Amino acid sequence: MTEIIAGLYVSPLELLSLLGALALVVARWLAPPARPYVTITAGTVFVLSAIALGVTGLRWQMLPVLAGAAVAFPFALAPLLGRRTGRSAWRARWWLALPGSAVCACLIAGGPVAAWAFPVPVFPEPSGRFAVGTRVAQWTDPHRSESFTADPDDRRTVVVQLWYPARRSPAGARRAQYLGRTEQEARVVSGTLARQVGLPGFLIDGVPRARSRSVFDAPVAGGSERFPVVLFSPGSGGVRTQNTAWAEELASHGYVVATLDHPYDSAAVVLADGRTIHARTASTGDRDKDDRLAVGWTAVRASDLGFILTQLERLDRGEITDPLAGRLDTGRVAVTGHSMGGAAALQAARQDSRFDAVIDLDGYPHGPASPVLNQPALALTQAVTPGTDPRYIPRLTEALKSGTATNYRLTVPGAAHLTFMDGPLYLPPVPSIVGSLGRAESPRVVAAATLAFLDATLRHEPGDLARDLSAYGDLSVHRPGDGT
Repeated sequence: MTEIIAGLYVSPLELLSLLGALALVVARWLAPPARPYVTITAGTVFVLSAIALGVTGLRWQMLPVLAGAAVAFPFALAPLLGRRTGRSAWRARWWLALPGSAVCACLIAGGPVAAWAFPVPVFPEPSGRFAVGTRVAQWTDPHRSESFTADPDDRRTVVVQLWYPARRSPAGARRAQYLGRTEQEARVVSGTLARQVGLPGFLIDGVPRARSRSVFDAPVAGGSERFPVVLFSPGSGGVRTQNTAWAEELASHGYVVATLDHPYDSAAVVLADGRTIHARTASTGDRDKDDRLAVGWTAVRASDLGFILTQLERLDRGEITDPLAGRLDTGRVAVTGHSMGGAAALQAARQDSRFDAVIDLDGYPHGPASPVLNQPALALTQAVTPGTDPRYIPRLTEALKSGTATNYRLTVPGAAHLTFMDGPLYLPPVPSIVGSLGRAESPRVVAAATLAFLDATLRHEPGDLARDLSAYGDLSVHRPGDGT
């Protein structure tokens, strides 16, 4: 009864409470014979559902509903208690009852409006032939000191979440918690993300309640098929789960997706021992200074990506105990990222030939432009003009043009920066924030374009990649040596 109903953004219990509250308001205007039955029924439904919500967890979005019902209740109940009855009383009080009922109705309507603006995210059902499993690992690089601390013995530790093709779980299997392994971890991460952007934490308190479409530790898909690997780095301050819908869609199509938390850069990283590491990176507001800082942060992220690929190779060889051993095709690997993570993906591909393809999701290319990219690259961007950012497109175009493989830049109409992550699923649908594609279309477009590129570059599936990508936006193709 706490599962959110797709499209309504409320749970069945919340819907019952909402309908009960509205019926209490309407009861005042019904004919006298029907009024007692509607009032008693509506009041009973509302009280029981409100009590149940108090036990299961009350969202702030339901507070206007409770307030509206609380005001309406005594006025709906009064005639039943014999305070005033009869047709003359009805006529005498309409001028007072009408505005009061309108106020109550507006309060109650505020509940679903708030739930629509700040919903519990409902993740799209993956479209591939595989179910999706997920698990979290924590690995420490013995060869790298932690550059964000002064302890010379502190080694760089990275948390990674794997999304992989899995066997179908039994009906009713509990789906994976969003934003963390537990609801407590999800609340820590959610609260930190809210504070990071200056929002009161309660506004997005529905996010830690969400469940994705995968199942923790689900058995790996049967057979002996080896799955190509996709590594992902989140945006600045972002977390490993910020592209869950995207990762699940890729995994359902036969890819293993490894998404990273970058300690001291990601907003909050909860380690296996329970410690939480908060971000120490922050912009200064000075574009030139921030660019210099971002170069160093991007380099750390790029090294994290290379380290995780090494660990996945060890895992596949059986050196790390894991059910995915022997099922990873580490000869077919893409490196991807959003925002600063996209810059890290480009940098990782430049310095590590084990990566066979690179995808940049709306990321400005921080860091050195050499060596040139030798892998095919896809850059998905929002519409950026010289007026909004005069540096972005020239720098990105330079990186793509200088590559030795055919590279693509796809401008997605209606996209904003947060379109390329899970943001549209739980933030207000304001075009300047999450774009204008909508909650369902945003993750579909980003994943579909990604899959088209991965299938062509890692699986070498036949077809016209430029034509396929053009279906999702305005495409620029940069072929080696053509100068375009």
